[in-house]
Amino acid sequence: MTEYPTSQEGPQPAGASGGGSDEAGHGKAPIAAAEAVRTHAQVPVSGRGGAEVPRPRGTAAPAPGPGQPAEASRASGHGAADTGSGGARTRDDEAARNAGRRDAAESGSGRVGPPGPRVPLGTAPLLPSGAPEPLSGAGGLSPVGGAPTAGSGTGEVTAARREGDRLRFVGAATRRIARGIDLDEIVLGLCRATVPTFSDAILVYLRDPLPVGDERPVGPVVLRLRRTDRLRPIDDLTDGGSGEPAVPAGAAGAPGAAGELDFSQLPLVGPQGDLPAAELCEIRPGGALAEVLRGVRPVFGSAAGAKDALPELLGSEHPVPRGQRAILAPLRGRRRVIGAAVFLRTPDRDAFEQNDLLVAAQLATHTALGIDKAVLYGREAYIADELQRTMLPDSLPQPTGVRLASRYLPAAETARVGGDWYDAIPLPGSRVALVVGDVMGHSMTSAAIMGQLRTTAQTLAQLDLPPAEVLHHLDEQAQRLGSDRMATCLYAVYDPVSHRITIANAGHPPPVLLHLGGRAEVLRVPPGAPIGVGGVDFEAVELDAPAGATLLLYTDGLVESRLRDVWTGIEQLRERLATTAQLTGLDHPPPLEALCDDVLDMLGPGDRDDDIALLAARFDGIAPSDVAYWFLDPEETAPGRARRFARRALTRWGLEELSDSLELLVSEVVTNAVRYAERPVTLRLLRTDVLRCEVGDDSPQLPRQRRARDTDEGGRGLFLVNRLARRWGATRLSSGKVVWFELPLPGAHERR
Repeated sequence: MTEYPTSQEGPQPAGASGGGSDEAGHGKAPIAAAEAVRTHAQVPVSGRGGAEVPRPRGTAAPAPGPGQPAEASRASGHGAADTGSGGARTRDDEAARNAGRRDAAESGSGRVGPPGPRVPLGTAPLLPSGAPEPLSGAGGLSPVGGAPTAGSGTGEVTAARREGDRLRFVGAATRRIARGIDLDEIVLGLCRATVPTFSDAILVYLRDPLPVGDERPVGPVVLRLRRTDRLRPIDDLTDGGSGEPAVPAGAAGAPGAAGELDFSQLPLVGPQGDLPAAELCEIRPGGALAEVLRGVRPVFGSAAGAKDALPELLGSEHPVPRGQRAILAPLRGRRRVIGAAVFLRTPDRDAFEQNDLLVAAQLATHTALGIDKAVLYGREAYIADELQRTMLPDSLPQPTGVRLASRYLPAAETARVGGDWYDAIPLPGSRVALVVGDVMGHSMTSAAIMGQLRTTAQTLAQLDLPPAEVLHHLDEQAQRLGSDRMATCLYAVYDPVSHRITIANAGHPPPVLLHLGGRAEVLRVPPGAPIGVGGVDFEAVELDAPAGATLLLYTDGLVESRLRDVWTGIEQLRERLATTAQLTGLDHPPPLEALCDDVLDMLGPGDRDDDIALLAARFDGIAPSDVAYWFLDPEETAPGRARRFARRALTRWGLEELSDSLELLVSEVVTNAVRYAERPVTLRLLRTDVLRCEVGDDSPQLPRQRRARDTDEGGRGLFLVNRLARRWGATRLSSGKVVWFELPLPGAHERR
């Protein structure tokens, strides 16, 4: 690699630019030097003072001095090559020729003549990651700021090296820009790749808001300063190279002013009110900035159109660099201009050249296309996020006798859409249905199928069908959606009154039950076939659900990965639950939210290949002493008997204050049930945090509240229920319907 001086050097001997440069540049060794190598003769080496010093045969050749001719270097290289085999001689010959070319290039690129200016520490150009070496010359990035002397004879070689450096820089910069996947990463990549290698400061403006895809912007086009990066003080950018400040002396930002700003003291991300640029810029139709952006190609700040465009972009109150020390590059995406980038250089650095416009065009093109793709990706990620969020419940219900908690984790940040879902559905009789399922795949299609199956499960649950029957209908629905629509599902119904749970499984991992004493067991549930196979029967089992126990439903992403099989993961989950229960104490269950977090912590790095749905249910149940249940024959005397039964229950519970309201509402609801029922009517009262009354009959027709006319004798029963009850509703069952209402307990507001 060529070494560039960073300090002043004195003039070198005149022989440094001798006639051997042309031959050295082409890699041709002189005939005399070649003969000396062949005959193993002592090759004269030029010393520092120009005298020839004999060198014994076989010794290593010293590095050529700044003014040493290239012939001596090549000759010494050939002499060293002769000491080895023929293959080594060939490699050394090539190395000598390369050294001769580097020496010839250095001899004509600034080492002869007066020394260049000293480069301040920290301002030497640095290539971005991936570039082999600093740029020089043609890119305006020569560390010494000097041009080759007119009589050097190596101008073509130096120009070729400059073009090669420029291409290497463009390649490294575009690779860095392409590494970004979101908007901020791409803009940051542009800034870090160009400062300080290509420019001393950069300002990136983007449209606000950014158009997405084929969207047509409505209203005026506004550019917002998205990011800026800099290397030098602001005053250096506005000096113009003439030694005279572009702002009045003594003003803020003027050279030597007390309020001088340093880039290193300013934030890197806007909004930046203290930078020499406006934060917002509205593009005027037909204005100078609009014309430059319409032209797409980068222009110098001193060009005819840019002289007015830059003040319009940066703000008329902010100074504009003079000469070719600013490049205004429009950022054009696939369909339209989405912003602009401004590259700035300080006066102590070479101004931009014509070829630098090509570099700016390449950088602007790659940045604009990357931003276009990032915006589209962001929109797709937003749609996926919203789709997944709407497919899952916003919040879980709080049914009587059970507490619920849930978690959902996508497979990865780049694949937020999956087919896992969970649900909790309140059922008549204070029961609750717990559902967890997993559709095969991680795509929009999987999420759409999941949404349809979840909606179907909710509809079937409201019909109060048995769990096995629900899975059978889900299997039929999956077959109607397509032949390859496969999913697993576990459906359970918990009854807090009987403290029993009924579970049916369709190819899903079995649930784990954590008892109050700290014992965790994997429930033995028939596995069944996945949903979508068709032609299979599903079997349901009924198990005890003791108070204080916790049921954990999950998808296979929690227990299965590339590092372990599913049964190993299930056993690890069981052990984790037992350990957590022992840590929190055996006399009380662990908190649900903390339990869910602790279960997810069992996943190590790289141990999650699938999305995870987790549903935890804590069974509190309803004590038998808080339940009252009666059967009433569909007779005219049924409403009177219902009022007496309700009054006795309230007296036993010490709730006589609710007697009048409850008797009135029970009488109205039972009267409606008896009118249409053919079989005995059921009446049940439950005392929990509210007083709940449920009346069931065998008629499938649901009651509807209507406004009764003044001449009507009936039709006011549900109106009274709606006015006096806190909540009420009606649910259709497979064998009829249930009408229920709730009354607040006395002193419930004070307890809350």
